[in-house]
This record gives sequence, C-alpha cells and structure tokens, in this order.
Amino acid sequence: MATFNWHNSEDIAIALSEKFPDVDPLTVRFTDLHQWVTELAEFSDDPEMSSEGILESIQMAWYEEWQDTAGA
Repeated sequence: MATFNWHNSEDIAIALSEKFPDVDPLTVRFTDLHQWVTELAEFSDDPEMSSEGILESIQMAWYEEWQDTAGA
C-alpha cells in the first residue's frame, strides 16, 4: 500500500473523499480534519508536523474533489 505525508494534499483529498463522500469539506473544523487525516491507513507522517496552511491546502483539494464528485 502506498503511503503519503502532509505534503500529499491531493492524495489525502482523494482518500478523504472516498472515506467521507457525503461530507462538505468546508464544514469540517481543522481539528477534525487533522484527526481524520492522521487516522487514514495510508498516512505515515508525524501528526505534529501539520500546520494551518497544510490543513487548508488539504481542505481545498478535498473540496475540489468533492465538487467533481457531486457534479458527476
């Protein structure tokens, strides 16, 4: 299984989209987003290495993925 870290926002976004298909990413608090990312089976980075900017990047990538899926 491939793993990813905080800087793989696109991969994380896809994984979150698959795990939480009915969740609007813009409604997720960063504290919950952080927890959900670190709980992904493919995630293999230090949980303490995230930042608000990283979480925002993940959230925006997830939002784009969510919009693509919702529009399909």
